[in-house]
Amino acid sequence: MIEPIGQWVLRSACQRAKAWQDTGYPPVKIAVNISARQLNRPREFSKGLSRILSSTGLDPRYLELEMTESLLWQNAEENIAVLRKLGQDGMRIAVDDFGTGYSSLQYLRQLPIDTLKIDRSFVRDIETDPEDAAIIHAVVAMAHSLELQVTAEGVETRGQLEALQRLGCDEYQGYLFSKPLPATEAAMRFLAPHQLGLRVSNS
Repeated sequence: MIEPIGQWVLRSACQRAKAWQDTGYPPVKIAVNISARQLNRPREFSKGLSRILSSTGLDPRYLELEMTESLLWQNAEENIAVLRKLGQDGMRIAVDDFGTGYSSLQYLRQLPIDTLKIDRSFVRDIETDPEDAAIIHAVVAMAHSLELQVTAEGVETRGQLEALQRLGCDEYQGYLFSKPLPATEAAMRFLAPHQLGLRVSNS
């Protein structure tokens, strides 16, 4: 059932993002995880995604597709062609859980990737484990040299956030900022204050 479920998730995410914009909330990027099964037929996946964006009216630049390292390297040549097309259409591509799988730097250079997401296993002990800090420092340096953004996953403490900021990460996600929320509550907490010209504080 993963393919029809995946299509439903993509359509629902795009509908929600567009509905927020139509309500007057500031446009936000919405990220959707893609499964290996969905990319078994990458060209069909691309066509289906185009239909979803067309029917929902969401600008492609507000959709980010998250894929694991191992998924990207399966059928790598065909995936490169399809992902390049998606990138040219304006969508963003993120490599999820980076550092936990096998990465080919050759393919990393060829793929139209926008963001590397550092797995939480490297973030968890960053305050006490110098090896984790060294790995993150190396990933950030490599990513920035390739003009990629770096997102740290699983940020749960202020100390982790400050350490990641010192290492140059660009974005952060985790329970320090919020646990998963229903769409309505998320909009009221994070989007409505900006609509009203107010600032949201994570302190």
